[in-house]
Amino acid sequence: MNSVSKSILRRTLPISIFEKLCSLWRELVEMEGSTAILLDDSLIDPEISNISEILGAKNFHLLLSSQLCALLQGTLNASSLSYQVSITCDPQAIAEFTQTLQQHLKKGSPWCDHLTLYLEPHFPESNPLESYFNGRLWDILVPEFSETSEVMYEGLRTCEPVEEALHQQVAQERLLNQVIGQIRQSLELSVILQTAVRQLRSFLQVDRLVIYEFKEKNVSTSASGNSQENGGLVIYESRVSGSIPSLLNITAEDTCFATIPEYKHKYHQGEIVAINDVERKYSFSICLSQFLEKYWVLSKLIAPIVVDGQLWGLLIAHQCFKKRQWLESEKAFLGQIGQHLAVAIYQAQLYAQVQEQKNTFEQRVIERTQELRDTLLASQAANHSKSEFLGNMSHELRTPLTCIIGLSGTLLHWSQEGLNLSIDKQKKYLQTIQNSGKHLLDMINEILEYSNLQSGKYVLAIREFSLTKVSRNVMQRVSDEAEHRRINLELDIQIRAQQDDFSADPERVQQILYHLLNNALKFTPENGTVTLRVWREKNQVALQVEDTGIGIKEEQIPLLFESFQQLENSRKRVYGGTGLGLALTKQLVELHGGTIEVESIINLGSTFTVRIPNQIQSKGKLINHLNHNQALFTKNKTIVLVESNEEIATLIGELLTAANYHFIWLMDGSKVIQKIELLEPSVLILDQHLSEVLKINESLKQSPKTKDTKMLVLREEITSKEWTEISRMGIDDYLIKPIQPSLLLKRVNALVFSNNESEN
Repeated sequence: MNSVSKSILRRTLPISIFEKLCSLWRELVEMEGSTAILLDDSLIDPEISNISEILGAKNFHLLLSSQLCALLQGTLNASSLSYQVSITCDPQAIAEFTQTLQQHLKKGSPWCDHLTLYLEPHFPESNPLESYFNGRLWDILVPEFSETSEVMYEGLRTCEPVEEALHQQVAQERLLNQVIGQIRQSLELSVILQTAVRQLRSFLQVDRLVIYEFKEKNVSTSASGNSQENGGLVIYESRVSGSIPSLLNITAEDTCFATIPEYKHKYHQGEIVAINDVERKYSFSICLSQFLEKYWVLSKLIAPIVVDGQLWGLLIAHQCFKKRQWLESEKAFLGQIGQHLAVAIYQAQLYAQVQEQKNTFEQRVIERTQELRDTLLASQAANHSKSEFLGNMSHELRTPLTCIIGLSGTLLHWSQEGLNLSIDKQKKYLQTIQNSGKHLLDMINEILEYSNLQSGKYVLAIREFSLTKVSRNVMQRVSDEAEHRRINLELDIQIRAQQDDFSADPERVQQILYHLLNNALKFTPENGTVTLRVWREKNQVALQVEDTGIGIKEEQIPLLFESFQQLENSRKRVYGGTGLGLALTKQLVELHGGTIEVESIINLGSTFTVRIPNQIQSKGKLINHLNHNQALFTKNKTIVLVESNEEIATLIGELLTAANYHFIWLMDGSKVIQKIELLEPSVLILDQHLSEVLKINESLKQSPKTKDTKMLVLREEITSKEWTEISRMGIDDYLIKPIQPSLLLKRVNALVFSNNESEN
């Protein structure tokens, strides 16, 4: 037997082709005569339901004769109207099949005892039946070669052409199945492509096989002014010998291939190009000929890889040692491999997109979960703080009420009984009742004021007043408490007479100072000192309260101005109060467009610093607020913002434009100095790193055109020490993010007013 008889041919065939094969087996039995038998599925015991699993196929034809043993098996696929067919003449495979078949023939079948007689037939050297079988098999399975087969069969009828063709088909299908199997089993594109390149080179017996990927166009301009495009590069390669130059990661000059008319277009249309002699084919292009000669390319076969309608790359086979005539079957086969690789690439791209979306979604879920967790914790903390606040408030309110009710009841009892109580005791009781009532009224007022501030019902009554007078009034107001606690009160006013007038809400400024001083007295031990300092900083006033009290832990400082926050419950019980004083103070300061900062050291004391901008500047004559605004806008109204965040820039731009300012937004601060010199704005708003801000400020202050430009910096946070340092360097003001619209307009108005006054 030759090699074709020892192999198994497996194909998926239409029903009509399978029926022709069945007819061939019956025809062979008639040709052989009485020395041959034909067994088929009709001999199987009908009680066996799973015969397909036992024999490997439900339908079969088994020919046993002295010249030829051949087994045909088929399994019907009803959905595709086709058969999964296997054909073999291998004695071992047939012996295994017949041994299994013997066990499942119908009872009483005459073949049970004699079946083994045909398993080891004697095959003559010249076997006409086998030659006829191979020829007919060729005609049925490969009809397009029927004319060639007839010519060959006219002479000596031999099975060698059929054997070679069938071997070729089997090998092609095996390689295709391997590629398809890899695509189905793996999403690792690099593994699929590298393996396919290596196996395909070996199968086609070419010297080099590569995958060339087109990259995105990268248009650049050469010295001659002509635009050039880089087409792509070789990403996978398999060579039969290391002596062959490697093309891996080599970028071919696209201008060389541009001389070939519509070379990319024909690949995009799926055309397969076979070139037997590249030297003659590309003799018109010196550039291309030199490139191919450099890399030993004598013949080449090219199949496109088209992914989702786009030309992704090329599958290229090279002959490097001798020229080659490419067969049509080789061209078709390379095209098939290219199509399957396109499926693998598209599948990998989709998988990568899915993975990216999955990772993005997972990250969003994590972030959202963290946000919800933080919100829940914040809500729980707020509820806990409010519960503690209400508990402490009930205690704080109950204490003065107990004094009022108890002492007034005692006085009433003595009067009803007609008994005399000493004048001193009566005065003492009445004084205690009055003090408790005032204390109770102060706490109630704090709660009501804080509620009004939170609801937005609070309106400032802006007018001009004396800073010295307000400072002395509030010091007088807390002097009794300081004397009672034996604490030294000091007033340090660092203001010249011409700077004493200031525009704000004097009642609220006094309230701010009262809360700060009262808080300092509360936490300063006996014989300590509380100092109030007042000074002017250009267009704003600085109010500072310093004490030598118990101090505040650094980690607790951020909680000072929060609503319903109490640093230590025991401290609240010892020192009393609503716990809203500092929160109310912060609200009043920010309502003026100001800032409040705190520095503290445990057991050494604390320093609270408030800065409030002048609400309306006066030039020494009485003009109303409208006249001030009119005077403002007769001057330079240009505001320049340097901001990389589009949302922040949009917000500021809309606010300033609505306020009748000429707004200019610069996204990049790299060339801001030259632009500022050209624009000469009244105010420059900077949202950049502090070092960059100081660098820009220094440059602008040195130029006569921009030395008067006011500088407003936007910061996430800023300490008192930082502000002191940068203000000395010429920075005029700052604003803490997130931006508060009313506060922004106040700061900008104040800077523009001060700028106009300095010009006048």
